[in-house]
Amino acid sequence: MDESGKPQDPQESGPDRPPQPTEHAPDGPQPPSPGTPGTPGGEGRAHAEPKAPGGGILMGRPFGVPVYVAPSWFLVAALITWVFGGQLERVLPELGAARYLVSLFFAVAFYASVLVHELAHTVAAIRFKLPVRRIQLQFFGGVSEIEKETETPGREFVLAFVGPLLSLVLAGVFYVGMQLVEPGTVPGVLLAGLMISNLIVAVFNLLPGLPLDGGRMLRAVVWKLTGKPMSGTVAAAWVGRALAVTVLIGLPLLTHTGALGRAPEEIGGADSLTDALLAAILAAIIWTGAGNSLRMARLRERLPDLTARTLTRRAIPVETDTPLSEALRRADDAGARALVVVDRQGFPTALVREAAIIGIPEHRRPWVTVGTLAQDLKDGMRVGAELAGEDLLDHLRATPATEYLVVEHSGEIYGVLSTTDVERAFVAAMARTP
Repeated sequence: MDESGKPQDPQESGPDRPPQPTEHAPDGPQPPSPGTPGTPGGEGRAHAEPKAPGGGILMGRPFGVPVYVAPSWFLVAALITWVFGGQLERVLPELGAARYLVSLFFAVAFYASVLVHELAHTVAAIRFKLPVRRIQLQFFGGVSEIEKETETPGREFVLAFVGPLLSLVLAGVFYVGMQLVEPGTVPGVLLAGLMISNLIVAVFNLLPGLPLDGGRMLRAVVWKLTGKPMSGTVAAAWVGRALAVTVLIGLPLLTHTGALGRAPEEIGGADSLTDALLAAILAAIIWTGAGNSLRMARLRERLPDLTARTLTRRAIPVETDTPLSEALRRADDAGARALVVVDRQGFPTALVREAAIIGIPEHRRPWVTVGTLAQDLKDGMRVGAELAGEDLLDHLRATPATEYLVVEHSGEIYGVLSTTDVERAFVAAMARTP
């Protein structure tokens, strides 16, 4: 800031402040990771990008992880109820209107299976000491928002594989249940539907392309072979894009030729249009998810360049009863851009908030002391100057604040880190990431 209290551009370089690298945190300091939307019927193991709190209706906290149902789930539940109800009309016509109650039960049971799939990812993440922000059930399945990457390819493979594995186990359980009930009954039809749907979820998610679980597994294999996680991400992302094109072209073609079990003469124009629309949506999700995974992986490579030192505004120490105008004059003379309140022994006790300085008219500043504009330093508001990358972002997120005191290893004051500067740096980096 200058003597007038106006904030200076954080990208400026001065004699005591080197040029700054830039990264991205649009909603505050958050560790960006390869993120994906939920994939159809499951997977969606998204490494969390910055998001607003919540995400729908909170249903519970299994293993301490909040589970949300997004509003879009109710739309897909209604769609499943209508489609499955039409099938029940052909298989169990005696149900009448009650078939829609049975169909609604199927929709809920299916998404309960998706939740089990996501919980498998969550339990594995917790086992590997990876923080999980939340699980969200939404239109095309579920998302486990895991906030960090695994440290080894083996753990990455396990973390990805457990979801489809649990879906396969559920399919087996429902198959066994089918053998215990009479065919052609409501329980038999429900168990058959759940068995088939979980089998589809497992097989689909094992396809070897990002953002699917199979893509994560492929990434782990390439990572293991090359020793480079980025090589694994690039390979799995391009396979994911190829998979998206295959789905876009192949699904309508399979339907049209009767390869999915329906005779070509039974397929009407509306059915063909529906299949083409579904294929386009699935392809768009896979293509976008693969691209996002690649983009965020490239951004992650730049995170180590993001250090507290390079983003810090140099500061001067002032005592609490110093007039604001005098403090700003000293800062301007020293080429500093922030104020740290210290006690008589020179120990930092508070930070003068930039927003508070801007709010004081210039003619009042000689009569306003810096102590009245300061925020007391709390636990976590001291940041080591060498803290970098995800460690820095984790530290900032653990103690939300607008400014932080940056100190050297010796405890000497280095300066003040503003979250505004961090956010601006991340936004610029995101704009440069292809």
